[in-house]
Amino acid sequence: MSALLVFRPLFAPHARGFVLALILSIVGIGAGILLLGVSGWFLTAASLTTLGAAFNLFGPSAAVRGLSFLRIGARYGEKLAGHDATLRTLGTIRAWTFHRMLPRISPADPAVRRGDLVSRLTADVDALDTVFLLAVGPLLANLAVGAMLFVAALHLLPEAAPIFAAGWLGAGVLAPLGLALAGRRGGAAIRVASAELRATALDDMDGHADLVSFGRVEEAASDFAAHAGRLGALRRRQSRRAAIGSAAVQLCAGATVLGVLIVGIAAVERGAIGGPLLVGLVLAVLGSFEGSALILRGTARLGEAQGAARRLRDLAARPPAIMEPAVPSCLPEGGSLVCERVTFGFDPARPVLRDVCLTVGTGEHVAIRGPSGSGKSALLHLFMRLSDPQGGRVLVAGVDVRRCDLAALRSRVAFLEQSTPVFLDTVRGNLLLGRPEASDDDLWTTLERVRLAPLVRSMPLGLDTPLGEAGRTLSAGEARRLCLARILLSSAEILVLDEPTSGLDRETEAAFLGEIAQTCAGRTVVLATHAEFPAGAFHRTFRLVNGGLVQDP
Repeated sequence: MSALLVFRPLFAPHARGFVLALILSIVGIGAGILLLGVSGWFLTAASLTTLGAAFNLFGPSAAVRGLSFLRIGARYGEKLAGHDATLRTLGTIRAWTFHRMLPRISPADPAVRRGDLVSRLTADVDALDTVFLLAVGPLLANLAVGAMLFVAALHLLPEAAPIFAAGWLGAGVLAPLGLALAGRRGGAAIRVASAELRATALDDMDGHADLVSFGRVEEAASDFAAHAGRLGALRRRQSRRAAIGSAAVQLCAGATVLGVLIVGIAAVERGAIGGPLLVGLVLAVLGSFEGSALILRGTARLGEAQGAARRLRDLAARPPAIMEPAVPSCLPEGGSLVCERVTFGFDPARPVLRDVCLTVGTGEHVAIRGPSGSGKSALLHLFMRLSDPQGGRVLVAGVDVRRCDLAALRSRVAFLEQSTPVFLDTVRGNLLLGRPEASDDDLWTTLERVRLAPLVRSMPLGLDTPLGEAGRTLSAGEARRLCLARILLSSAEILVLDEPTSGLDRETEAAFLGEIAQTCAGRTVVLATHAEFPAGAFHRTFRLVNGGLVQDP
């Protein structure tokens, strides 16, 4: 339960909704028990009396009708309040998880799978709805109602009270507790298997074209089926445990009702209790076990909730991929970049950069070329401090980036990755990520620079045109130019561009590279590319060879 307790502070802001749901649940369960009890007493008394004219039919019938409406209203209100509070809490947990996750994920960590992260944000968070709706809430309500019925039994038929207490505790506490303990490991395994299944599905969808082209669709389908089969087997095992728990509850309920009936008949024979009242008490005892069935449903899934909470807790407890300095240094004005004998590799045993030295002055434009895998992207990551070198230093404006406040560093350095996304937003929304206060004139000027203005003007809503998920309404080249415009719109003094012309046609590519001096005048530019560029487009050019940086003549 320790993993679940980590999220207790996130439930606290919505405590009022949970308390209201609990009160309504107690009222609903209590009204249901009273309804059975009063109905049993009323029907039995009405059938046994020989003085029908003297028997008050109106009071009990009104009570039955009133309790029916009360039960319906309370159950509806409890569902409304409980689901509202739970959904709000899940939203809070999801935002908390996302906020904690972002600084803890590094491109250098090979153990991180995108599908697993998606699963934690969606399925694992959703699994926590069990905690109150199906487990804690019904348990507390059942305890309250069970205690009240025990007091009533103690008053009406003292001999039946211990029998009811033993049976009710067995069905409402021991059986759910045993099921929760037995299903703890199974629930955790289900969460892991579910995450693996989702990650496999996402990987297969992302690589669908490659699977088809290489004839590996059947192999991928077989692998997916194996993951699905494992998850199904785990769920069937958990369902068997739940069935055994349900049988135990029914056994306790039957034994309790039988015990109360036996001692009740003896009490009727000696005149300690009336027959109609005994019938009402027996039916009320039987009705009290409805809550035990609800608890069992929740505890059957409590193991999954614990497993999900543990996965979320472990993610939140990971150390940040990049540690903020305890006392950050002030970043002075300037746009210089320096690498001093930098060594780096995602696997430290196999560095892709070895003793790299580079000095880029403020306002200087530098291009770095090299084959795929030579370390160009890795070098650019170091400028943004997305990773830290294993050896040497990277300096921005003369300050080691490991001593800089990350927010200040990343407002000074803007980075265009090879896989920079177009977000599910309008043209304007995507551009304003670069500079939220930019005017329409600024947006159009930047679009002109990347030769995208004619396309946007032709769109139905211009800057306010939605671009669809991942910018699917744009071609690959158009999406790349929009991301490039976003970077150019920023106020960063240093622009770090990783293959900025990827996806552009040759003519647009040559035009952009030839206009770097004009479009980025006054800013420091470090650009990694495979493309050929016009002579004089950059102040200096370099090549990455065997992990080292060599300047072109």
